[in-house]
Amino acid sequence: MSAEFFIAYRYLRARRKGLFSMVTTIIGVAGVALGVAALIVTLSIMNGFQSDIRKKIIDAQAHISVYGQVRADELSAFKTRLERSPHLAAYSFFVIGQGILTFDDRSTGVVVKGLDPDGEFKINNLKNALVEGSWEALKSGPASGRPPAILLGEELAKGLGAWVGDDVILVSPKSVSAAMGIMPRMKKFKVAGLIRTGYFEFDNTMAYCGLQAASGFFGPAGGVNGAGLRLDDINRARESAGALRKELGFGYSVKTYADMNRTLFAALKLEKFVMSLVLALIILVATFNIASNLLMMSVEKLRDIGVLRAIGAGPGFVRRIFFWEGNLIALSGIALGAALGVGVSVFIAVYPVVELPSDIYYISRVPVEIRLRDLLGTVAVSYLLCMVSTIYPALRASKISPVDAIRYG
Repeated sequence: MSAEFFIAYRYLRARRKGLFSMVTTIIGVAGVALGVAALIVTLSIMNGFQSDIRKKIIDAQAHISVYGQVRADELSAFKTRLERSPHLAAYSFFVIGQGILTFDDRSTGVVVKGLDPDGEFKINNLKNALVEGSWEALKSGPASGRPPAILLGEELAKGLGAWVGDDVILVSPKSVSAAMGIMPRMKKFKVAGLIRTGYFEFDNTMAYCGLQAASGFFGPAGGVNGAGLRLDDINRARESAGALRKELGFGYSVKTYADMNRTLFAALKLEKFVMSLVLALIILVATFNIASNLLMMSVEKLRDIGVLRAIGAGPGFVRRIFFWEGNLIALSGIALGAALGVGVSVFIAVYPVVELPSDIYYISRVPVEIRLRDLLGTVAVSYLLCMVSTIYPALRASKISPVDAIRYG
């Protein structure tokens, strides 16, 4: 134990003159602790919501999506090129198009995705999103004389007022020539099920039908206009997408799940940064309490400083005493705040102290995810701010004249 640390530790433990000095020390420690705890809890909850949203997106989408017209006679070559993609675990073809879905007197824009259920279930968890009906109608294909099956997002179905067993009309913006002139392309579908992914944008805009029905309606007949890929490591999505772009060349668009939801992820990242900045102000305010406490100590220990200087202690020795004093207060507050923040986060994750309406959020508890990186970052920033607050009091104490300190202390 160095002499500077020993003296600082004794000063901190010694009985102070007056209640106010003790209160300022307690406030300094408590302020840092509450600031650190608030920041850790907030970041953990925001991480939980981000991970929950990311999981819902990945469950309903592929890791990588390829868009481009592929005719029936080109499918074999297209498969070969897809299979050269690095880190590929599975893939599935689809036909996707936009249209207007009508039921009774209601109409809404919709994105229709034609898929092969068995292949689609290999690249995402859409199978588990079914809340009503069955996927079997898409597997078997349309029966002769009957409309093909379609599955609607739950929010989309609510907006239309359609339910399982109802017939809906899909209108394509692509027109067809008829004896009466140019007419919009229309087709009747029967609602075979409802899908709830938990992500509102999907549930309010997406509809799913069989691959054959979609290719016949949107074209190309017997072909596809896209493929979804699942990787063995989702963190390699950007790397794999780059390699696939080079392999497929011009005429195909390759996008990762992050590219297709770039605006959402950017908004979540910005929100997390702003919240961290705002809560860091709590810690900054607490550092002023540390500074004021050290300034009061420099006045209270004026005679002691004078004696130390008189027996040969230099200005650096005095500065280090006050740096150690600030260190002890800061580390006590940071350690207490980190323990409190982690404890509160775990408590919120385990016990339903905050309940969410499940019909709105599709979850009943606040999601919490404690990340070591955020925890270490909070501790590091808090410590840095606290150390900055000790600079002025330490410099001021080191400049005290030993003669004046002994005379007026």
